[in-house]
Amino acid sequence: MRTFRALVTEINAEGQSATKLQTLDRSFLPQDGVLIRVEYSSLNYKDALSASGHKGITRHFPHIPGIDAAGVVEEDVSTTFTKGTRVLVTGFDLGMNAHGGLSEYICVPADWVVEIPNALSTRTAMQWGTAGLTAAMAMDALLSNHVSSDKGDILVTGASGGVGMISLCLLNHLGFSAIALSGKPELEESLLELGASRVLSRQQFAEEPVRALYSMEYAGAIDTLGGDYLVQVVKRLKFGGAVAVCGMAAGVELPLQVYPFILRGVRMLGIYSADSPLAYKQQLWRKIANEWTLNLDSICQEINLEDAPHYLENMLAGSSSGRYLVKI
Repeated sequence: MRTFRALVTEINAEGQSATKLQTLDRSFLPQDGVLIRVEYSSLNYKDALSASGHKGITRHFPHIPGIDAAGVVEEDVSTTFTKGTRVLVTGFDLGMNAHGGLSEYICVPADWVVEIPNALSTRTAMQWGTAGLTAAMAMDALLSNHVSSDKGDILVTGASGGVGMISLCLLNHLGFSAIALSGKPELEESLLELGASRVLSRQQFAEEPVRALYSMEYAGAIDTLGGDYLVQVVKRLKFGGAVAVCGMAAGVELPLQVYPFILRGVRMLGIYSADSPLAYKQQLWRKIANEWTLNLDSICQEINLEDAPHYLENMLAGSSSGRYLVKI
């Protein structure tokens, strides 16, 4: 391989960013590590930020965005993987300050790479991607903290996003009663079809009068929003309930008293998939392949690499939902 195609974000002298499909020389990528021929990637909000030139996500440009990739090993100087091994990479520094998966090839350290379980295709792996792995980690955290289906409803905030939709599917698969919180009323029917028992209005939820505690409603929650929404979720958990916290789209501040933790024994469980230990990622991917098997076709739209800039712009504008699978 001497040249390859990739989406490249560049920033001009005026500080404006542009992301276009380019043909690059092999020297654009690192020369050591595992060289992977990418078959599928996916789009995430971090990719949209990176492609907009956001220096909090990516420091150096020109840059290839894409925090997800799945494909086949072409060569590995570390000899960890043999040629032809099917692998995936999610998180670590892929697509942030290392060139990412919206490309025909990536070259990354061996300790970022997960061998794909036999029961999982590269396509299905990227239907899950970072969003699905995050949902799986949130589900695993709730189960590890004794949140079970017989204890009551599980609330999923930001339910129309990738993490939220996969969380609904997974909860339904595992026999939980899930309630979706969404700010997109036009998607209510879709969320019900994914397994939500009912859909709550994000606007109404936000307008509730501020109280130290609310009535105990939920056995657990998966929160992708943060901010005041997370505060309200915590105050509504049942005794011994837990919320897996994996997003901050609505804010990073938590104006919260200790009452829910002291009087109800609730727990907040932080979820961060990017730098989680590789062994834990491998464990969850095996579970996804063999136990938590889901058909995600209904929430995934497959697009081509050249179409990705348009959809990344939609993500920044808040006009996207579900998952975008990128066929490389």
